[in-house]
Amino acid sequence: MSVLGEEVTAGLEFPPGFAWGASTAAFQIEGATTVDGRTDSIWDAFCRRPGAVAGGDTGEPAADHYHRFRDDVELMAELGLGVYRFSLAWSRVRPDGGAVNPKGLDFYERLVDALLERGITPWATLYHFDLPQALEERGGWATRDTAYRFAEFASSAAERLGDRVPFWSTLNEPWCSAFLGYAKGIHAPGRQEPRAAVAAAHHLLLAHGLGLAEIRRAADVQAGITLNLYPVRAASDSAADLDAARRVDGLQNRLFLDPVLRGRYPEDLLADLEPFGLGSCVRDGDLALIGAPIDQMGINYYRGYEVTGTLRPGVEPGGLEWVGADGIGFVPDAAASVTHSGWSVQPEGLTETLVRVHREYPAVPLYVTENGAAYDDSVRPDGWIDDVDRVEFLAAHLRAAHAALAQGVDLRGFSYWSLLDNFEWAEGYSKRFGLVHVDYRTQVRTLKRSAHYYADVIRDNAVPVTS
Repeated sequence: MSVLGEEVTAGLEFPPGFAWGASTAAFQIEGATTVDGRTDSIWDAFCRRPGAVAGGDTGEPAADHYHRFRDDVELMAELGLGVYRFSLAWSRVRPDGGAVNPKGLDFYERLVDALLERGITPWATLYHFDLPQALEERGGWATRDTAYRFAEFASSAAERLGDRVPFWSTLNEPWCSAFLGYAKGIHAPGRQEPRAAVAAAHHLLLAHGLGLAEIRRAADVQAGITLNLYPVRAASDSAADLDAARRVDGLQNRLFLDPVLRGRYPEDLLADLEPFGLGSCVRDGDLALIGAPIDQMGINYYRGYEVTGTLRPGVEPGGLEWVGADGIGFVPDAAASVTHSGWSVQPEGLTETLVRVHREYPAVPLYVTENGAAYDDSVRPDGWIDDVDRVEFLAAHLRAAHAALAQGVDLRGFSYWSLLDNFEWAEGYSKRFGLVHVDYRTQVRTLKRSAHYYADVIRDNAVPVTS
């Protein structure tokens, strides 16, 4: 194996057929927010709220992928990607949550066909945070009806693309949509209403179940959901710390894993969220829909949590997103380096997360659908971006994924977040996660050192033991 021409004496091989990919999301890269019938999503509206997004940034033009997708597909082919995971903009496909917009689906058909022409497998995510604003104005995810509108969206997308797209995720990171959007308010729609957040969590899961049924009706494909999971450990064996960890693990992980893979909510979590109305949201038949068998689960992993129930100097108090978990705090990992986002680099947590799902839940094939890091990339005068921190981050997490395979985890693929630098939600364009640098002024794309490294890994189907 060579990494940018440097010989590496040993590598950890991945199984034959392991799916190497990269991920993006519609609002973060497409731009063209008013083109071909697209209407506002909640993120378009949120970006117009003063102070909501760093720098006053918006989703226009982002990476202008709507107009440059063919060039981007060529970059994917240059890297040797086997899989490209993208999302469909609901406001493009069914503007305002209403009738199908053929021009919106035409775009995704062109993208899918371009991917297939270059031998890249398309993986479609139906919902990546961008609810049509018109549906939010009718209550958004806090309203049960939104789940049924999502099923209509899923049906129209799968009917048009299901003959060419073999992998589907209904939702991406419903935790973020529910708790960052409706409790903490730092994501669209920017509400701080804990009961609405809890209702949103259930209605998102209901949308998954309804959407899954529609996908299966329309096409013979591999369908599932993508969750952002965090290993959670107590700072000590004290009762306060153990209970804090239980609550955080419940809200972050088990609130979604248990209904999807076991067909029920955890009893302790139902008790925790009873004051916020979770039980009253659940109707007969909901959990059967939510718990219908899936073909695969995507796992997005970025870091872990060390949790305490005793606030003290040096501990970061929990925010509004931890509904019902007052008094919890998060202990910084003093031994870990941090990314430009301020997130601790904890590759061992990826192994822990994958092994946990494998051992504690019914068997389902797993894919790492997002893992990546923002760094303050600098462009040298010759145009080279020597993002060695990202190379080291990626190598460490690939080794962690391999360690999970060695422990028997049915891990079938890894997709880096993100293919391109993009609009990073409330951080605007201030954080760069991409393998490919985007000059937002000129839209010129430049492969970073990390892109070349990842291409080497993909070519050899192995990761070097040391970077």
